[in-house]
Amino acid sequence: MKKILPLIIAIILVNASFVLAQNTIVHSAISFKIKNLGINTNGTIGGLQAKVKFSPADVASGTLEASVDVNTINTDNSMRDEHLRKEEFFDPAHYPKITLKSVSFKQKGGNNYSGIFDLTIKGKTKQVEIPFTYIDKGSSITFNGIFKLNRLDFGIGGSSLVMSNEVTVTVDAEVEK
Repeated sequence: MKKILPLIIAIILVNASFVLAQNTIVHSAISFKIKNLGINTNGTIGGLQAKVKFSPADVASGTLEASVDVNTINTDNSMRDEHLRKEEFFDPAHYPKITLKSVSFKQKGGNNYSGIFDLTIKGKTKQVEIPFTYIDKGSSITFNGIFKLNRLDFGIGGSSLVMSNEVTVTVDAEVEK
């Protein structure tokens, strides 16, 4: 028993340090694309904070909680950015964060995975499926995913003849191992 106890403690410490280390974000880029007047309008949003526990060896027990700061929305057009911060769009005065919380994960093959997440924007929560890749780079881990959502599901803007309802979101994040 005396020989097994140090081994158990070492395993717990290694697992705990892996989980805690993943919270340090090395790099992140979250971008979106929507058609407006038939032209793609691109933008970014920053301020990513995340708590990640994910291991390909135990996909079922993985968890992820993340948020971004709505005030960081940037479309390279300050007038448009201010418009997007109004109540009819993102309303950061009342809803400063967009949050994402994992419900479940599954492996699709190789380093391809899929997660079901509760996505909350402007106080409205909808489940979204996000396919992503998990790449172990040795000292860090990269997660890359692309998904689509309907902006009207979250009360972003009203109905429009010139603006698409479908938004494509791309997430690239690298966390320390």
